[in-house]
Amino acid sequence: MIHVKRVYDTAESKNGAQYLVDRIWPRGMKKEALRLTDWLKDLAPSDDLRRWFGHDPAKWDEFQRRYFAELDRNRKAWQPLLEAARRGNITLLYGARDMEHNNAVALKAYLEKQLS
Repeated sequence: MIHVKRVYDTAESKNGAQYLVDRIWPRGMKKEALRLTDWLKDLAPSDDLRRWFGHDPAKWDEFQRRYFAELDRNRKAWQPLLEAARRGNITLLYGARDMEHNNAVALKAYLEKQLS
């Protein structure tokens, strides 16, 4: 199972391995506090795409289309994460305030499609 959680929320052991999937380190967070399995910067949307999107819900569908195209070109970056999800629970961590329109939510949908 793939979980998605805001990095500022309390970690739960049932959520398995935790991966930060943002390109930029979350403000005010210390690395020791996160209990990360890994920080996967290469899975985050490109800087240009991130800036273009700006967490605008009106751009969500197009953001996902563009982000999925980036992920299609970067299989080496997400393949290990997919294998981890096949072995057990994983959590994708993100820093954005928007809980519905962020790259971790999109990445979860992408990975679940790859699993099916």
